[in-house]
Amino acid sequence: MPNILSTSLTGMLAFQRALETTGHNIANANTPGYSRQVTEFSARPGQGVYNGYIGSGTQVSSIKRIYDDIIGGQLQTSTSSHARFAALNDLASRLDTLIADPSSGLNNQLQSFFNSVQDIANDPSSLPTRAALLGEADSLVLRFSEMDRQFADLDAEISQRLAAAVTDINQLSTSIADLNDRITLGQAANGQSPNDLLDQRDLLLRDLAALVPVDSVQQSDGSMNVFIGNGQTLVIGSEARQLTTQGSEFDPTRLEVAYRTSAGTSVMDNRLTGGQLGGLLEFRNQMLDPARQALGQTAQAVAVTFNEQNAAGMDLYGNMGGDFFGIGDPGVTYSNRNSGSGTAEATIADLGAVTGRDYILTYDGAAYSMLRADTGAAVSMSGTGTVGDPLIADGLSIVTGGAPAAGDRIMIKSSTNGAETITRSMNDAQQIAMAGPTRTLASLSNTGNGSISATDIVDRNDPALLNTAVIQFTGPATYSVNGAGSFAYVSGEPIVVNGSRFAISGTPQAGDEFTLEANTGASGDNRNGLLLANVQAQGILNGGTVSINDSYGQLIGQVGSATRQVQMNFDAQSVVKANAEASQLAKSGVNLDEEAANLLKYQQAYQAVAHVVSVANSMFDTLINATRR
Repeated sequence: MPNILSTSLTGMLAFQRALETTGHNIANANTPGYSRQVTEFSARPGQGVYNGYIGSGTQVSSIKRIYDDIIGGQLQTSTSSHARFAALNDLASRLDTLIADPSSGLNNQLQSFFNSVQDIANDPSSLPTRAALLGEADSLVLRFSEMDRQFADLDAEISQRLAAAVTDINQLSTSIADLNDRITLGQAANGQSPNDLLDQRDLLLRDLAALVPVDSVQQSDGSMNVFIGNGQTLVIGSEARQLTTQGSEFDPTRLEVAYRTSAGTSVMDNRLTGGQLGGLLEFRNQMLDPARQALGQTAQAVAVTFNEQNAAGMDLYGNMGGDFFGIGDPGVTYSNRNSGSGTAEATIADLGAVTGRDYILTYDGAAYSMLRADTGAAVSMSGTGTVGDPLIADGLSIVTGGAPAAGDRIMIKSSTNGAETITRSMNDAQQIAMAGPTRTLASLSNTGNGSISATDIVDRNDPALLNTAVIQFTGPATYSVNGAGSFAYVSGEPIVVNGSRFAISGTPQAGDEFTLEANTGASGDNRNGLLLANVQAQGILNGGTVSINDSYGQLIGQVGSATRQVQMNFDAQSVVKANAEASQLAKSGVNLDEEAANLLKYQQAYQAVAHVVSVANSMFDTLINATRR
């Protein structure tokens, strides 16, 4: 039966709980992830008396956690996006600085090298100027090598950061599974949610979202199931699944993120598009790899084109020029899953058609097919893969061998290793071929007014290139070559003999002679030197439309544009995350002014109900004293 003492005692206990809750809020005002709690009261059921019902006091119906799932989900999503662009922004800025900065980039060194070539063209016989070009070549090669090394260091750093992130993810998922177990037990014990444990779990989920995008589903027992990627389970109840890192199929040092199951592991790189992991993988695949390919392609363009032009000239010894640079063939690596012994050797067949991309050769048991490594798109290919009939695709010539098995895969890196392998192979500065290999002469006894131009080389591999040829006019409109043939003469029309091209103009007379011969002893000739200096501006790549200067300029532009876009996205996501945090704080954060007011309110209520207890005690004493008389 209710009475004033028991009723007031319920109030004292309830307000004591409210004071404890308020004190808990104040103590955790600066605790990360803490959600404000409020004490909810309800009246205890009244009991009937002869003329109605009389109340029996109050009770604490629950300690409510002030938390909005929608706001929490928005904060989790914005945290994941912000972490993605934070990782991208950091790495993209470093890559942009490496490529575009004058002190670390390639532009200045390229220009310095070709300026040195022009210096020799201005004074072809100067040995000190020639020696200076060898030094500039060493500096250019070193710059290519250093930039490639820094790209490789960035790649290695990404692998390290992926491994560290996976370790953190596994620790977080284990902690969430443990909290799930404790929350389930706590909720089953008294039917109330363990608020502080829920805060801890939500904070862990937010930390997890910063590493990898997650989807979470709360169960009726209070546990939270967590999914990543395309629905792969990371946490289910009190069980946590594990991620791992492993070497890629073609490079054991290049780590990939994999999902571990009882059946083995499956690579998840293409399914992780947010969080720090997504940012790292996106940078590696969409910025670092293309930049390294473009740098290698620029090195190939420099080496191959400069070598070809040097080989089309004559050096100070009177010999045809040789290779100035050395550069490795396109890289070939084999899948670690291959069961056969198939091999491949790749060379550049057409520099203008080389794209710089990586490719996958796949053997189906009868023949090879080629796919782009980045998109999986099929690449048209001709040939059978033999030495006499190599596979030809995108400017590459590929000779296959060995005994491949069906399903075997080979990666062809058309340009990635170009910057790493370029070297200076010429050691003698006198072998720099600045002169044209052939020259023309007009006989002093000619009676006509015909004149002959200097030569251009159209076929440096012509075996008769350095042989002497005499062009003798048999009449004003016909001529023979070394006494053979009768060719129609048109003034100014190009004539090609022994791989050299020249033109005769004017009106020669019968018996006039012009001579084509080797250009030995012409130390002051700079015709090939001018062509060497023009290599940097010559259309070479992309079907002969992109020069060396343009190629590296495009790389600078592409990386710079991507970096600016990433910076803009990072700034935008920073605002979005800050707004989400503000919304979360406004909803769930502890307001010390509000808690101070609550503290005063509950203190006064406690004192008031304590006064009721005192009144009840006084009434009881009065009753006792009255019955003693």
